[in-house]
Amino acid sequence: MIYGVGTDLCDIRRMSAFFDRRGLQLAHKILRPNEFSEFETRQHQARTRAVQFLASRFAAKEALSKAMGQGFRPPMSWQACEILPDGNGKPILVLHDKLEAWFDQRQLRAHISLTDEHNYALAFVVIECQSTPQSD
Repeated sequence: MIYGVGTDLCDIRRMSAFFDRRGLQLAHKILRPNEFSEFETRQHQARTRAVQFLASRFAAKEALSKAMGQGFRPPMSWQACEILPDGNGKPILVLHDKLEAWFDQRQLRAHISLTDEHNYALAFVVIECQSTPQSD
């Protein structure tokens, strides 16, 4: 059963301008350590790749907050989750601390899809209930 759906579209040009103003402070705010390591790797390759990565993670976390139905209020925060590749490169949401407990308590599971094209990064999140509600 679907608990919630969220999507977010991030303009990479706006993220680039924001990154120009805030620099690594912005990246540290949005990204957890594992994500930041990937960001740095991409930054060494090309600045544009790093900004695309940052925009996709921003969009992903925004989409998750929307799918939860409560925005960026506890237990949701930039640092409460990260998006990492599974063994095949597919993005997965990894939840931490109170956000993980919030999902576990409600028996929820989140699925994510990411894409970027030229000037935009798009994230789509579906949260499902792992158990079916009891009938009367």
